[in-house]
Amino acid sequence: MDYKRILEGILDIGEAMLCSGAENFRLDDTLYRMCRSYGFKRYDVFVIPSNIQITVETPEGEILTQIRHIESTGINYDRLDYLNNLARYVCQNTPDAEEMRERYLEVMNREEQRPIVTYLAGIMGGTGFAVFFGCGLTDGIVAALVSAMIVFVGNWLGKRESNLLIYNLILAFLAETIIIGMTFLGIGTHPDRIMIGIVMLLISALSTTNGIREVLQRDFISGLINIMNSILGAAGIAFGIAIAMRLFGGGRSDGFMLNHSVAIQLISCTVACTGFALWFKIKGKQVFYSSIGAFCTWGIYLVAYEIGPGNFIATMAGGIFVAAYAFIMCRINKAPATIFLTASAFPLIPGPNLYYMMYGWVSGDVSMARQETWVLLETCLAIALGFLIVDVVSRCVLYATKREDRVGKNTI
Repeated sequence: MDYKRILEGILDIGEAMLCSGAENFRLDDTLYRMCRSYGFKRYDVFVIPSNIQITVETPEGEILTQIRHIESTGINYDRLDYLNNLARYVCQNTPDAEEMRERYLEVMNREEQRPIVTYLAGIMGGTGFAVFFGCGLTDGIVAALVSAMIVFVGNWLGKRESNLLIYNLILAFLAETIIIGMTFLGIGTHPDRIMIGIVMLLISALSTTNGIREVLQRDFISGLINIMNSILGAAGIAFGIAIAMRLFGGGRSDGFMLNHSVAIQLISCTVACTGFALWFKIKGKQVFYSSIGAFCTWGIYLVAYEIGPGNFIATMAGGIFVAAYAFIMCRINKAPATIFLTASAFPLIPGPNLYYMMYGWVSGDVSMARQETWVLLETCLAIALGFLIVDVVSRCVLYATKREDRVGKNTI
């Protein structure tokens, strides 16, 4: 075989998976599996969110090294699903370089999601969470309009600006400006709750959660990169909202409050997370599974909070459930666990705490800012611990049943 081309094909798949939203540690394992399938004597893989490196020793003793720099990543879970299936095919059939390239291009050239679906996804996500956080009818209308603006401007801006801080700053500034303007016109009565719903379209707190989980797993470089990227995104949101508030004098804090009706909470968060599933380009029955996961995750949180009031324990319980749910569904559907994990976990994401943390600093309410900062970090840690507990238990179960889920570095 042409091992240089084979290695190039493996890197093509890995790069595309990383750019489509693959979790770092899972991609690392996938690359190890593909290298092992081709009978390399030795293979060393190094993956972080901005770089992939692979060094292999061929059966003939030749040492090959290839490196890819990743400039930016996004989320396209439909593509990730098909790339994951391609990786499985490569491991099982070890195609030559030409066949691997053909199958790779088939996946990359799949039809893109229609624009109308993206707009629907954004409106469902932003408006659903606005209702979840206590917005009424007029507030919901404002949230729908601002969500549509986020999709329109975001699509245009995403092709021109790769810096997450600047990207989020511009979108958050425009969103807060429109919300303040609508409030002055008497349309919408809870600008903070509307903005919290919109923030969920921009927030990268799941990156913080994954970063904390990777640090706890001793994957320090990848974890710190994810945490710093999340902080940059959050800073962009905070700066954009703060600038709009300073310029136009709007915005106020009614205090964090969920919708008084538990039924509406469950329905609205399910609608919102269905929107996020579409937003992440999930397709088919996997959208339905993500919606069910979100509904049950919030239900678990509410039950746990009632049994032992406390955000940390309730959030960790929700994190344990959603991670276990994703673990089961990924095996039933032969798809990456992150597809079922991401959208289903959104009810736990601390968007309100990010907003009120920023509002506290801007308004000079240091006590609020510190409290919300602590709750933000506490929530991210609780989610990460929930994920980590399931990860440890699942590995023990797989090991006990002699179905070890990860390969890792190995010498044949």
